[in-house]
Amino acid sequence: MATEGSALHHGSDGSHFGARRTSIPENSASGLVGERAQRRVTRRLMPFLIVVYLLAYIDRSNVGIAKLGMQTDLGLTDATMGFGAGIFFIGYFLLEIPGSLIVERYSARKWFARIMISWGVVAALTGFVATSGQFYTLRFLLGAAEAGFFPGVIVYLSHWFRYEDRTRAKSWFMVAQPLSVVVGTPLSRWILETVHWQGLPGWRWVFFLEGIPSIALGIFALFYLTDRVEQARWLPDDEKRWLMAELKKEESEKIAAGRVGIFDAFRSRQTFLLCAILFLIVTGNQAILFFLPTITNNMKTMSVTWRTAVTVLPYIFSVAGILLNGFSSNRTGERRWHIVVPVLMTAASLALAILSGDHTALVIAFFCMAGFSFQAFLPVLWTIPSTLFGKVAAATAIGTINSVGNLGGFVGPYLFGYLRTATGRYEAGLWFLTGCMLTAGLLATQIRIGHSAKHNEQNT
Repeated sequence: MATEGSALHHGSDGSHFGARRTSIPENSASGLVGERAQRRVTRRLMPFLIVVYLLAYIDRSNVGIAKLGMQTDLGLTDATMGFGAGIFFIGYFLLEIPGSLIVERYSARKWFARIMISWGVVAALTGFVATSGQFYTLRFLLGAAEAGFFPGVIVYLSHWFRYEDRTRAKSWFMVAQPLSVVVGTPLSRWILETVHWQGLPGWRWVFFLEGIPSIALGIFALFYLTDRVEQARWLPDDEKRWLMAELKKEESEKIAAGRVGIFDAFRSRQTFLLCAILFLIVTGNQAILFFLPTITNNMKTMSVTWRTAVTVLPYIFSVAGILLNGFSSNRTGERRWHIVVPVLMTAASLALAILSGDHTALVIAFFCMAGFSFQAFLPVLWTIPSTLFGKVAAATAIGTINSVGNLGGFVGPYLFGYLRTATGRYEAGLWFLTGCMLTAGLLATQIRIGHSAKHNEQNT
């Protein structure tokens, strides 16, 4: 029996069954069909999924801008706002694993539509809050409504993309996270400052106006998305046959290696290692996402326009980091160090930003460095579960890792807000986030690589 650190047919660093597949020669008939199929699937699915995830992240994170008005109107402290932002992930935690299994066993199309419509409704209702209790309740319900979307998409992509194409596809999908800040922050700030219809403050219109598009896209998803390759009327028959054969071959290799049932995911130490790594990273990332607008808003020597630009700038760098790191991992087949290096780089960047003190230009530069690296690991990390496990086990592992890991989204904003309220400064919270990133990077070095995978990397 193979140990946790060995590989039967795959390397636990994410290299597919111990070796990268060799691409079909481009001049062969099969290779040309495969290329057409990959391009057609990418054009059909990725733009829609990116837009939906972008809206999800805007609806999740716009509270970071809305809080600039909410705190004054409702008399809420940073600790209260941090708790409200974080409680989102408690609701999120509860439905992650069931959501992944629904996508695997039943209908991604119907499940995604339900998620989008319900989170759009709850996001819009947040504009009516008047007390901290109402704020907590709606943030909890927003997390419960959105739960299952992200892991569901990760599972869904494995229904349409081969292993060797998945990291690139996930890289494009993941850029929706930083893009949501690049697009959403100026939009939310504009609504906050300029939209006061019906005598209501701008922060309420931030929630109203940014929740409605998700409802519309949820209805559209019922008619646009396709659950499985065999159901895709928009794929020509030869491309459909090629893609079905490739995915079936990959699944057969996983079945031969074992680890295809629900409990196989829980028997693997790699599952729990990835849970711990993601928990620490999300703790840091979500606190940065939530409080960066407030940190930059305190740079009173700059205009509102420049403060907004400084808030957005790290996320522009983040788009580049996700794409470059994901494409590099896709090209080389290496997985572990494409997780370790970005996470440790984030820890170093945050530490340098703190040590820069009142030197605003240096603080901004180091926040941009952190932005480049702090989400770059995403497409690589989420490639690993579907290479370690077969269908149901992979869906279970993805849901488990995402649900446990995203509890850091509760811990990070809450503790950061608590430390900010207790000390009156941001440094203590930033050092806490730096420690989380450093620990996550060190843990990521323990993602194991099978001997054949190591041999493959050396020959790449």
